[in-house]
Amino acid sequence: MSIVSAKTDEERRALVVKTAGLVAFWDFVKREPEGEKRFLAHIPPTNNFALEAGNYIKDYWGAGPDASYADFPLMGRGPFGEAIRLIEEENPDFRPFLYVPRSRLHDSPLDIKGAGKSVTVVVWAIREGGDHALAGIWHEGTDLKQKETSSIQKVERGQRQYALFAGLNKEGSACGHVSENGEGTFLQPFAHHKCNSAGVLPKVPADSPEEVLDTSWRCFAMTFNHETDELTGWLDGVAGERWSENPKKELSSAYNAWRQGRFNREPGKQEGEDPNFPENQTYNPPEDELLSVEVLSETAEERVELREYRYTKVKVTQRGATETRDLIALKMNPWWYPHDLYTPINDGSGGSFTIGRVIHSARIVGFTGWIGGVAVFDRALTAEELKALTVIGKTPVKLKTV
Repeated sequence: MSIVSAKTDEERRALVVKTAGLVAFWDFVKREPEGEKRFLAHIPPTNNFALEAGNYIKDYWGAGPDASYADFPLMGRGPFGEAIRLIEEENPDFRPFLYVPRSRLHDSPLDIKGAGKSVTVVVWAIREGGDHALAGIWHEGTDLKQKETSSIQKVERGQRQYALFAGLNKEGSACGHVSENGEGTFLQPFAHHKCNSAGVLPKVPADSPEEVLDTSWRCFAMTFNHETDELTGWLDGVAGERWSENPKKELSSAYNAWRQGRFNREPGKQEGEDPNFPENQTYNPPEDELLSVEVLSETAEERVELREYRYTKVKVTQRGATETRDLIALKMNPWWYPHDLYTPINDGSGGSFTIGRVIHSARIVGFTGWIGGVAVFDRALTAEELKALTVIGKTPVKLKTV
């Protein structure tokens, strides 16, 4: 069966399920036959990863109402026959999401972590607004000292592993996020190992006419490949290169981590060096292969070059025997990530798998729109495989009724 011929929801579902490395796939069609009729994942039968409905504001702040499946309107059609809607909730104490509790996923195939592990997250969605979480294991922690946490009742450290976002610092892009420690990066309270696809999606009102929604489905994806140490964001099967041309301003913590790593490798104390900056928090993508050199200026006393490497562009100034380097651009897609994925010690220090939102202190609304499928793989899918998964979501089908 070719991709083009996969016109029914059964055929499309089969193509996802047969893709190597799948550990969970929610199409929002498969449900428990009785009882709560929770959404179930398509995976081996040892664990169906039934999705609970929750309001994390009530869980952590003790405020707001309970959440239920009624808080996720259904479209009645979608890439695989159904879709759920994330609404821009007006109540600041109501942030509903769907989730698999940590107690039911710890050490399961969905709990991708540790040495030698790669991951892919794919989400078929229509983006109405927001740039926050789509799906993943990404508990940002509720221990930050912020105005929003002044009344918090349940304080927990960050428990991040991997997740896919709808942009973050580049709204509407496919943003992959990973963590080596569950907590912050580069001595900051937030994690900063993230990528952004070159492509960006426009907003589509979630209440648009049926014919508009049916042509608005897009495929967000992130891959982390432990063999190449690359984290990549993909939009409709295309990654593309993205650079921050002003990392000192746009990615200041990564910029400083690059500088401190540079200082650590040079003898003596340099101007701006922080001797207390931990070596494991520095950020130094490999610069052993020079891709290009551009002479910016040259006099008898000074030569200034722009040297481009795979993940960095560095301005090098030479004055006699003295050489100084400054980070001029930093690649955001793919993003160099030389670590393993965070491994929680036990189920008390790991996060749940969530869809639509993640637990975090800011309590923002986050992503709004439709989600018509979520798939997780325990390897980095190729561009060809991601393009195939994009194609099958382009012509939505209606949910069959019995």
